[in-house]
Amino acid sequence: MNLPFIGWHGVITIALYALFILGTTLYLATKGVSRKSLSGFYLADKGLGPLLLFFTLFSTQYSGNTVIGYPATAYRMGFAWWMSVPYMVMVIVGYMLFAPRLHVVSKKFGFVTPSDWFDKRFNSKPVTLVATLLMAYGLLNYLLEQLVAMGQAISGLTAGVIPYIYGVLFLVAIMLVYEWMGGMKAVALADFINGMVILAGVIGFVILAWVNFGSLSSATANLAQTAPSRVVVPPIQTSMNWLSYYVLVGIGAAVYPHAIQRIYAADSERTLKKSLMRMTWMPFFTTAVVLIIGIIGTQAFPGLDKMGSEQLVGMMANVIAGKSTFNYWFMMLLFSGVIAAIMSTTDSVILSLSSLLSNDIYGKLINPKADEGQKVIWGKVVGIILVFLLLLIAWKPPATLVEIFTLKFEVLIQVAPAFLLGLYWKGLSKTGVLLGMLSGAVLAGVMTFSGVKTFYGWHGGVLGLALNLVVSIVLSFVFPDSPTEQQAAEEAYAWTVRD
Repeated sequence: MNLPFIGWHGVITIALYALFILGTTLYLATKGVSRKSLSGFYLADKGLGPLLLFFTLFSTQYSGNTVIGYPATAYRMGFAWWMSVPYMVMVIVGYMLFAPRLHVVSKKFGFVTPSDWFDKRFNSKPVTLVATLLMAYGLLNYLLEQLVAMGQAISGLTAGVIPYIYGVLFLVAIMLVYEWMGGMKAVALADFINGMVILAGVIGFVILAWVNFGSLSSATANLAQTAPSRVVVPPIQTSMNWLSYYVLVGIGAAVYPHAIQRIYAADSERTLKKSLMRMTWMPFFTTAVVLIIGIIGTQAFPGLDKMGSEQLVGMMANVIAGKSTFNYWFMMLLFSGVIAAIMSTTDSVILSLSSLLSNDIYGKLINPKADEGQKVIWGKVVGIILVFLLLLIAWKPPATLVEIFTLKFEVLIQVAPAFLLGLYWKGLSKTGVLLGMLSGAVLAGVMTFSGVKTFYGWHGGVLGLALNLVVSIVLSFVFPDSPTEQQAAEEAYAWTVRD
């Protein structure tokens, strides 16, 4: 990207923005934070109000790929990429299927991580262990993606002035400092700031693109003449693939561990529902807006190949920035928004990974007698070690490992029946849910590694989820829990039907 504002201006912008985030969070979000309490550190004492909860949900859901990758996809696919809007809405639908009930139970029994639900509901170490490993795998996968994206964004914005790895190390160090000091409270405040920057950058960019490159209607008319396949109704297999994406992303994103912990962190069920209702509108201000940017880009830079289209946002920003001083500095804001989007996702994943390590791995498997202060410290230290190991992988990822990490939603979505069925059906047995998770994960993995990622448009993860549900239900009837186990599960289930 030959952008006039990159280079040292980009270096200064990134440094000032990151230091602003650090200073603000340390000043406002570290006072009163208990670093020796799992709930206090990882869930902000379950006291997130409507504003912070909304923005931490928003900033976590939308990453740098939304700003950079989605317009490029819209450029190549045309209006078929409208699917990105409803599948982000479907994430909220996924939340609403179980989040309010889970929140009530988490308040009653003091849950800190998603695995606490498995412990309480199924009282089975194998179930909890398998679920924890699947969720940890999803988090590691997601974190690796964000570290790679962060490095690429920094390299582009600074024109290579800051080497890839040094820029990532700087931003990761900033995040680790405010997370170490403020936990969830600091992350939520950082997400609030980042969310405001993301929204301002994306909405401002589409306005400037409209003014400088022409309207959506003119770009659509141009596409109808030059590439009519991008404006017509897609074929049936593409539509089936849309439906598969709706299930995969809608449910998969809702059961991410860092998403579950935001359900726990809400100060009340009413706050949670209000925040989720507001979130339903955000795809129209983000993914729909970047779709328009991509369509306008087809008129501004026609004929780009796949690799060329990946540079679309940078090319458009290059032209816009050269028009005026205001445009120049607004483009700086846009690319700060890209960094902000990546940071807001990365810090949430790091915090959630640390909580799984401290509460579920160390506290339940390695040292059950440890107090909460020891668990928090252990999670912080081991979490930092894992982050730096992933940084080494992100620097020069071997191809085979990249293929392994292509599984994300496909594996993570297999924990969904334990929430969706377990919260509504007290007959779900530990044998059924365990073998359901394993069978779904195996099917999804086999399809991915064999190269058959979809079957008639349906993703391996969705087919695995279908198998998972069937196995869970059938085996729950064949191998029900004992009367004693059913009585123990009744306590957790009963709270899901109370107002």
